[in-house]
Amino acid sequence: MKLFRKDPVFYKNVFALALPIALQSLITIGVNMLDTIMVGELGENALSATSLANSFISIYHIFCMGLGMGASVLVSRFWGMKQAHHDEEKAEVALRQTVCLMLRLAVTLAALFALATLIMPKTLMRMYTDDPEIIKLGSIYFKWSIVTYFFLGTSLVTTIVLRSVGQVRLPLFVSIGAFFVNLLANYTFIFGKFGAPRMEVAGAALGTLIARIFEAGMILGYLFLRDKKIFFRVRDIFMKTVSLLGEYIRISIPVLISDAILALGNNSVAMVIGHLGATFTAANAITSVTQQLSTVVIQGVSQAGAIVTGQTLGKEGRERTMTQGWMFLGLGFALGTVSAIFIMIISNPIINTYNVSLETKQIARQLMDAISLIIIFRSTNSIMTKGVLRGGGDTKMLMVTDNVFLWVLSLPLGILAGFVFHWSAFWIYVALNSAEIVKTVWCVFRLKSEKWIKKISTGKQ
Repeated sequence: MKLFRKDPVFYKNVFALALPIALQSLITIGVNMLDTIMVGELGENALSATSLANSFISIYHIFCMGLGMGASVLVSRFWGMKQAHHDEEKAEVALRQTVCLMLRLAVTLAALFALATLIMPKTLMRMYTDDPEIIKLGSIYFKWSIVTYFFLGTSLVTTIVLRSVGQVRLPLFVSIGAFFVNLLANYTFIFGKFGAPRMEVAGAALGTLIARIFEAGMILGYLFLRDKKIFFRVRDIFMKTVSLLGEYIRISIPVLISDAILALGNNSVAMVIGHLGATFTAANAITSVTQQLSTVVIQGVSQAGAIVTGQTLGKEGRERTMTQGWMFLGLGFALGTVSAIFIMIISNPIINTYNVSLETKQIARQLMDAISLIIIFRSTNSIMTKGVLRGGGDTKMLMVTDNVFLWVLSLPLGILAGFVFHWSAFWIYVALNSAEIVKTVWCVFRLKSEKWIKKISTGKQ
């Protein structure tokens, strides 16, 4: 039960996976931050519109993260079995079947979200705001984002499974390329440079689409043509997967459902914030970028935790996995503390880069203070729930507890704080994220119980 041990091999393995993932996330956040700053030059309505439209698009993003991480639980375990020569042939087939099922689901979800965005953009925007100008601008952004879902989803889930077999450099290099593509495309189409029309909000969406096309082309091209670990090829899209379907549903689908309901819950939080007014919404848009910036390493370690835990269970068994679980808990608390300090240092410089009103800046500072408190708990439970416990196969329990804490605790408290008690921005944010504190305590008891370590089979081959 030691939280910190002298185990250089463990920390080396974790950060060899986590740092490229973190750098990739940092690049993505950099793109979002540049988008926010560029669109911010168009005014607060444009900034609020793109921020709220992306709140809906982020539901699909979170769905795909859940889909990819669910598949990653299986891929990591099968890859560990293959390396340890445990049912090696069965593990190889199960790897390809997992990727096949994952890609089929990603495309299906993309089609559903694209259809919703196509037929009712204004209805989607009204979920977040009543301001007619923001609804109009958000609908324009949606119009240019319809095709983006397909490229975003397939590249995202493929990236996650490639990481699960140790391929972390390629996605990083592709993200670097996508960063520059997005930067150039945004500058060109938002402001009408190099002879292109000035498209403003629509230009931001178009720039993102172009970057996503580049990203998907590179990632899927590698998977289908060059990868030698999973060895998935285009023809495997049509392979039979019925033998693994039961195991895939048991392990992966709860992750998708859990993250989907969490995405809806998080968007309900965005709706609460959106109805608090354009000033509060703009302030939250500013702080959300900083929050993402401060958690890139945490997210990297979370994903690495799932991969390392799955591989260790496949190769070395239960005892070693438990030892690593406690070390991951200590790592989460340490990284959360460092992140809190980081937010306190950069908050004012970040806020001052935005061309917004004094009131918006004051609210943003309160939110920054609240984030620096919550991040300690979020870091610890994120590395446990999205990493260790998920990697152990405890996906059904996580599906239940994640959402109970959000829907029963955080959302009701947040609504009361914002609309009944009219608390300050600091306490509204703390109330909206109170589940992070309770979930951290729960994670300690769940880890200690060892009930989170589940058996996973390769199915009938």
